[in-house]
Amino acid sequence: MSRPVIAILRGLTPAEAPAIAEALIGAGITRIEVPLNSPDPLDSIGILARDFGDRAMVGAGTVLTVDDVTAVARAGGRMVLSPNCAPEVIRATREAGMDSYPGVMTPTEAFTALAAGATALKLFPGELIGPAGLRAMRAVLPQGTGCWAVGGVSADNMAEWRRAGAAGFGIGSALYAPGDSAEVVAAKAARMIAAWDAIA
Repeated sequence: MSRPVIAILRGLTPAEAPAIAEALIGAGITRIEVPLNSPDPLDSIGILARDFGDRAMVGAGTVLTVDDVTAVARAGGRMVLSPNCAPEVIRATREAGMDSYPGVMTPTEAFTALAAGATALKLFPGELIGPAGLRAMRAVLPQGTGCWAVGGVSADNMAEWRRAGAAGFGIGSALYAPGDSAEVVAAKAARMIAAWDAIA
């Protein structure tokens, strides 16, 4: 069963990509993001899309420009995540047939992102917004808007975020840090999935 968790693999290398992806998918995490400030990110995305595209949704993070969107689409990516709200990036992502998760921190940014066609909202940085901030924003957002908390989410605070209305989570170092073995990632992922299953 897939859970609403995006694994953010910042620092992943193409050589590591298959083993790390296998560990994540085996644990039940089937959304995989390779940030574009990782080593050779498009190569990693291409490998993951080719080898795991039938079992996982693969995409890119730290996507800042329309040219980035085009490159991710060519590599086989299916989702685009950004730290900011850039309507031209959102529109290009949707036109390319990919899911768009722009970063927002305020209601103004959230409504701008939705107007541009965002699939869901990436609340970033989550540490600053906090569950209380999410709860306040959800009071004014259209019903059904997906709000994904990214930054500072852990197995220990996932339940609090969920109670505030988070639809899902983007999780980085709590799942993968550069140099982690597949075994380490599998153990981290199992803990995260157990935390989700306990509150779902």
